Amino acid sequence: MVTSTTCLMNMPTVVDDIKFALNETPLLGMGVHLVLTAGKPMLPAEKVPGLVSPDGFFLKREVFFGAHPGVNCGNSKRQINLSEVKAEWHAQIEAFISAAGKLPTHLDSHHHSSYSSVDLFTGMLELAREYKLPIRLPLAHNVDLFETVEVDDESEDIRDFAPRLLQKFQPQSPDALFTSFFDKQATRTEIFRITKHFFPNGVFEIMSHPGFVDVELSRESSYSHQRENELEILTDPEMRKEFERLGIKLISFAEL
Repeated sequence: MVTSTTCLMNMPTVVDDIKFALNETPLLGMGVHLVLTAGKPMLPAEKVPGLVSPDGFFLKREVFFGAHPGVNCGNSKRQINLSEVKAEWHAQIEAFISAAGKLPTHLDSHHHSSYSSVDLFTGMLELAREYKLPIRLPLAHNVDLFETVEVDDESEDIRDFAPRLLQKFQPQSPDALFTSFFDKQATRTEIFRITKHFFPNGVFEIMSHPGFVDVELSRESSYSHQRENELEILTDPEMRKEFERLGIKLISFAEL
């Protein structure tokens, strides 16, 4: 039932993974999962010094979210350089094009980092416009993507700036994003609860994280064994049959 995925272009095996996917699942939509909070940048560390720690890796998630433009990060006075962000994201998109031989189908971001400030979301939207790509919506249906992230009290709320910027740039996107199929709520019941919010002729994205767990994933991600539960549900033939019975068509971002 998975029709689209996004690729972290700074991961070790991603080029081979893309080529494998193109061969095995040619109809799978593949976008770029813009990343600033995991692994190393695509660009040399000296070209993006404001995005990396002394070891050359991206800032950890909790450090990054305290280091937005104009916002001090603890006592380090670190600030994110937006020109570095756009250069790095541009390199990630170009790396996908080089590996796949075609444009990605859409953009979203790891840890939702591209939606976490006015400037970062603007940067993402500018790249989406440059490459003529759809994006994942910044706000989930009835859920705040950043409800667990500590944001500076003076930062503008995403619920205020996101609609304004979407109106300005008017990117292609689904009509709504659902993020509740996750962890203990990753159940068949939850999927069908979500579908009750669908309206005729609408396009909707249900975020998911299916996968196989190995030692490396268990070490790198706190969300590991749960992925196999999602995989079991999303590969169940009965789920597809029920979607067909409900008149729900599975499409990818490429079909927007």
